[in-house]
Amino acid sequence: MPTDRTETAAVAESKLDALADHIRSASSTVTLTGAGVSTASGIPSFRGEDGLWDRFDPMAFHRRRFDADPEGFWRDRVSLREAIDGDRDPEPNAAHRALVDLEAAGHLDAVVTQNVDGLHGDAGSERVLELHGTNRRVVCDDCGERADATPVFERAATDEVPPRCPCGGVYKPDVVLFGESLPEETLSEAQRLTRECDLLLAVGSSLSVRPASLLPKLAVDAGGRLVVLNFDPTERDELADLAVRSDVTAVLPAVVDRL
Repeated sequence: MPTDRTETAAVAESKLDALADHIRSASSTVTLTGAGVSTASGIPSFRGEDGLWDRFDPMAFHRRRFDADPEGFWRDRVSLREAIDGDRDPEPNAAHRALVDLEAAGHLDAVVTQNVDGLHGDAGSERVLELHGTNRRVVCDDCGERADATPVFERAATDEVPPRCPCGGVYKPDVVLFGESLPEETLSEAQRLTRECDLLLAVGSSLSVRPASLLPKLAVDAGGRLVVLNFDPTERDELADLAVRSDVTAVLPAVVDRL
């Protein structure tokens, strides 16, 4: 099992035991997941070394660009989707499945995710709050009608740009663009769950992107415990009762085995 390079095997094992104890003793646990859960399924991250934002200009996907130049926005968005998907058909990995097991065993109340790939739902998680929306759908910017993203992107890839809804409005990927606010209802529910939980388990997130990065402090300020599971240090480690520097696809199944 990959562990932090500064930790001995004994320290790593003791942290897994401590994490299992935290989950076992909590009456309410919420998990916040980030890109580190998706990359194990072959989905490239946006930030960090070799991230997609090194290859694409983030401002090309700003709300202002969508409004001012929907044709150019969609041409670039098709290229971005191709870079994300490539020839892959991403499937849930061991971390996704472990969270399903925790939920089924009554140890997990909800998954709050920054990811837009839909893999938590594919894995079988029942209560998933997608803070940044989902790339599985598009939404009409005029009438609000939602549709499956795949055929719309296929139309856009064959020069039907911008793709339009039957009402005549322009479709937009059903994700939160730069310059847009998170869905108010989803964010409000995530904040409520965070305030009320005994344990917030932050998994595979750098905890650097607001407003999701504010959830750990919200949990701690409300009296809950925070556990951070991420291969690299995060901006909220100082708030954590426990920080585990390991591969999420190895740690979460190992914790499930301990419960």
